[in-house]
Amino acid sequence: MRVFKFGGASVKDAAGIKNVYSVLQTVGYEDVLLVVSAMGKTTNALELVIKNYFDKSTELNSSVQEVKKYHNQILIDLFEDEKNEVFAAVNAQFSDLEYFLAHNKSPNYNFVYDQIVSFGELISTTILSHFMNFMGIQTQWLDVRNFVKTDATYRDAEVDWDLTQANIAKNVKRQILNITQGFLGSDPNNFTTTLGREGSDYTAAIFAYCLNAESVTIWKDVPGVMNADPRYFENASLLNQISYREAIELAFYGATVIHPKTLQPLQKKEIPLFVKSFINPLLKGTSVSKGVDLEPYLPCFIVKRNQLLISLSSIDFSFIMEENISEIFALFHQFKIKVNLIQNSAISFSVCVEDKFDNFNALNAILSKKFKVDYEQNVTLYTIRHFNDTAAKTVEENKIVLLKQVSRETMQVVTKEV
Repeated sequence: MRVFKFGGASVKDAAGIKNVYSVLQTVGYEDVLLVVSAMGKTTNALELVIKNYFDKSTELNSSVQEVKKYHNQILIDLFEDEKNEVFAAVNAQFSDLEYFLAHNKSPNYNFVYDQIVSFGELISTTILSHFMNFMGIQTQWLDVRNFVKTDATYRDAEVDWDLTQANIAKNVKRQILNITQGFLGSDPNNFTTTLGREGSDYTAAIFAYCLNAESVTIWKDVPGVMNADPRYFENASLLNQISYREAIELAFYGATVIHPKTLQPLQKKEIPLFVKSFINPLLKGTSVSKGVDLEPYLPCFIVKRNQLLISLSSIDFSFIMEENISEIFALFHQFKIKVNLIQNSAISFSVCVEDKFDNFNALNAILSKKFKVDYEQNVTLYTIRHFNDTAAKTVEENKIVLLKQVSRETMQVVTKEV
């Protein structure tokens, strides 16, 4: 079996859905499982619904209606007859969403987030599955929540691999086009969980691992894995092949083409990963497999914006030792603040972090009791794998360098715009 993952950009409108059909006609769809994201910017739109819900805003209903209107237009563009059963299926899902908004009693933001945002994937895959059937391709629609079981860490759930593998091995039919949702799972009480933003790639890897898949292909709007984000760097080049190890390094440092958790399960079973263009599906794209050299051998640039640079120093000029550092990292873990760079001296400790859940103010109140805390907001972290002098100059030019760290293969620079 082959596993294909299609992201939101590939199914953002009726033309995108039709293009997925065209891609499948080109590369084949027998014994294939599709993992599909929410359509376009639906996740962002549902996040607005969540905000309005917690703010008790009068705009709540209109924000729901905007999401409904967007999907209804796609349905009208795809299907000739509005009596097609897909209209009723999608309306039923929106009814479920509205029922949850009216009857939920939980004040837990992360729980509510997962219950609401999941409708994006459920609706997109419902539409895609019905369209494939409409075009003559028989499909099996799978509710991923019946397969991927997790703990109850909402918004960043951990997979229960034993239970998940048993579910997938027993219930996924082969020799048919299977369609399921990325990003989602369910906890022991069958409440919806999510695997972290951009977690659809990870879902594809989970299914591939459990099915001993032939390969995983991530279909993108770019030719493959580039050595730099074309939005930030001119003359970005395609990487034809990279090793699991190199891809894991790039993902660890924040490369967004491949989700950080995607590669480990694939590496364990040596399942090759391909990153290809859904615009030109016959292009080779990038292959990720065991032990291959980076080809071509180029500096690889990763950019992480909206970072926070924190510098801690001891109030009494005592050394910052293992005990202090252990305490600091325990707090980072407690407040779900991701550390991307560490640098320390005898009496100071600096970290570049990502405060995804806006917890820094609460953390700072605790740290300030024991340390002198300085911080710089909205900084940019550049990471260069296989750097050279030219590459270093590219990221430092016309910027204030706040911190730099260099190892044999990797250079990291925290900068602020001049």
